[in-house]
Parts: sequence; C-alpha cells; structure tokens
Amino acid sequence: MSILPFRRKKTEEYADVNEWVEQARQGDSDVRNRLLENYIPFIAKSASQATGRYIEPGVDDEFSIALSAFNEAIDRYNQERGNFLSFADTVIKRRLIDFYRSQATRTKDIPFSDFDMDDEEDHVVNYVEVQKSIDLHLQQMETESRQEEILRFTEWLAEFDISLEELVELSPKHADARQNAMEVARIIANDGELRDYLLEKKSLPLKLLSSRISVSRKTVERQRKYIIAISLILIGEFEMLQDYIQG
Repeated sequence: MSILPFRRKKTEEYADVNEWVEQARQGDSDVRNRLLENYIPFIAKSASQATGRYIEPGVDDEFSIALSAFNEAIDRYNQERGNFLSFADTVIKRRLIDFYRSQATRTKDIPFSDFDMDDEEDHVVNYVEVQKSIDLHLQQMETESRQEEILRFTEWLAEFDISLEELVELSPKHADARQNAMEVARIIANDGELRDYLLEKKSLPLKLLSSRISVSRKTVERQRKYIIAISLILIGEFEMLQDYIQG
C-alpha cells in the first residue's frame, strides 16, 4: 500500500472528521493527504501510548507503521464502527502489536546475550531484552483491550436478551452449520436494510432474509441467537473478536 506524499498547504476546517474520511474513501487523494498530514500528532500519540515511549514522527519505525495503519483505517471505516478516531486508534495499536510480534519471532532462537552492546557511557545495553519488555507490555495491553471488547459485546448482547453463557450452549456443533450461520450473519451485516432492521427491532429480519439466503427459515430460527451475536460482532467495533471468528 502506498501513501501519497504530504502537501503543505492551508486546508479548510471540517466540522466532522468523518466527512474527510468519507471523501478519502471515495477516492479524493487530496483529502486523504490532508487527513494524514493534519492527524500526525494523533498518530504519533497513539503510537507512543501503544509502545510506552515517545515516538517521533518521521524518525521511528513505529511511526511509519502507525501512519500506514491510520491510512488503512480510512479504507476500512464505516459509520457502524462508531467514532473514526477511536477506530483508527485501535487499528494503530493492532498493527504495532503485529510488528512487535514479528520482531520477536525473528529473534526467538538467538541468545539475548548476543545482543549486548555498549552505549556512549560504556554501559551494557541489551536492546532485545528491552524489546521483550515492550512485547510483554503490549501483550498486557492486548489482554486488556480484549477484555474491554468482550465487556462491550456482552452489554450489547444484553439489549437483545442474549448472554455469553447462552452462546456457548447455542453454538452450532457441526462446522457446516456454523459456517452457514456465519454466512447469514455476514449477509445481514453487509446489507443496510437487514442491518437496520436487526438494530432497530432487536430481532432477525426473517421475511427479508427468506429471499436472500438458501438456508431454511426453520434452521435460521433455531440458530437465531447465534446469528444475531455474530452479526453484532461484524457490525460493531470489535476488531479482536472479528479476527477470532474469521480466523
């Protein structure tokens, strides 16, 4: 993925960043450049929070990764994901976690002592151990983020009179049945009319679905709560849960 170079020119004020994002998603490269340029402080701040240290724009590799993640967030964003900046912050943190994991994988079979180095004051510094500390910190952040996602998901499920405990019992036992249910959920999540019905009525749009899927109505009714739960994961801002069910 390529990112267009920044253009240093005065930009008009936009009342809502989502307006910028929508124009960028529609192919306006000038607006995309403005977004990337104007939100450099936000991108650097998100990267710094994710790594636990100051990330300098244009200097640290982590900033380049965060900038690319912000650009990715522009392409992936839709209104159902809530506030764009919150979504972008999540994508940035996830991509930095992926980066640190890849770095750790490359060095896992090499003794840490091989990376001992003397700094300018002749102190021994092991940058791989420093990296490992960052990895542990990021793992903790990922665990906390996952817990926060599950909490938000649980609260949303409650609005549909569904509990996590029920989902464990109601999850289809056979792989084909699970796949069919997930396909129905994807259709709902990607269809504006079906999605709006689900969110407004708190129930499946069975009549609307009947003309768009090959699964029998009886089967859909039997898997109703499971399909609703998967639909909500796909619709909402649940990146970790989406990775899990799609993995």
